[in-house]
Amino acid sequence: MTRLSPFNSPLLLGFEHLEQILERVAKNSNDGYPPYNILQVGDDRLRISLAVAGFSEDELSVTVEQNQLHIHGRQQDDPEAVYLHRGIAARRFHRTFLLAETIEVDSAALDNGLLNIDLVQPVPAQTVRTIEIKQNAAKRGKKAQLFEAGRDTAPARRGAR
Repeated sequence: MTRLSPFNSPLLLGFEHLEQILERVAKNSNDGYPPYNILQVGDDRLRISLAVAGFSEDELSVTVEQNQLHIHGRQQDDPEAVYLHRGIAARRFHRTFLLAETIEVDSAALDNGLLNIDLVQPVPAQTVRTIEIKQNAAKRGKKAQLFEAGRDTAPARRGAR
């Protein structure tokens, strides 16, 4: 079966990786745990805040691999604890965020049950580059010959009418 993709256009050169990115995002877990916010805290700064109440720094890890931000959490059960009622389960989670190539992770901090991950997205410099168009020397000589040959025959055609 042939799969149609909007990235198959000959006008979109070098965008094949976007299709892979969209597939990764679609495969990403739709699990809502832990809940999170994404805040813009400056012109070039973002913050991801995850609600991770009950987790300590030792039970959390933040890594970046191939433009993917991975946040893992694993709570350890206390083997000595005797629960009369257990309404708060010790859970594991793995949350992944796909980062643009220009975004860098600046820091991560745990504060009052929120894991705050600060990201920096520098504003790219706007540059215009002029590309010199070069002409092949052999073609330049041939083109001049054709032009001269065309000028020589032009008066003869006018006079023949």
